Amino acid sequence: MSLIPSIFGGRWDPFSMDVWSPNFTSNDELSTFANLRVDWKETPEAHVFKADLPGLKKEEVKVEMEEGRVLTISGERSVEKEDKGEKWHRVERGRGKFLRRFRLPENAKADEVKASMENGVLTVAIPKLPEKKPEVRSVQITG
Repeated sequence: MSLIPSIFGGRWDPFSMDVWSPNFTSNDELSTFANLRVDWKETPEAHVFKADLPGLKKEEVKVEMEEGRVLTISGERSVEKEDKGEKWHRVERGRGKFLRRFRLPENAKADEVKASMENGVLTVAIPKLPEKKPEVRSVQITG
């Protein structure tokens, strides 16, 4: 008798699929598409995006600006070929195409985007426009 109840019928293998993942799906391509995790932080000077892309070269990743203020990060992770005499027991690393889009706020200088890739981490920095201070003028009081 199993201590963990079966939710799929038969014997349940907790390592067979990540059913607790918010992006769980049986479609590997869609799973990879949704699994590109990106951090976005805003500093006083810029909007900074970081994405972990281990094993990819910068030539396999695209960073583009669409419609003026939409940042797009895309690419494809190739599937390793199975050579004759080899047998895969598990394939868990993401593979296939990925794509993420972010609509940037009004204060982003979309024409000054810089991207770099180091140790499998893509960093995209977008400078911010200087903050406009409200114009204040004195009004003379009559009477």
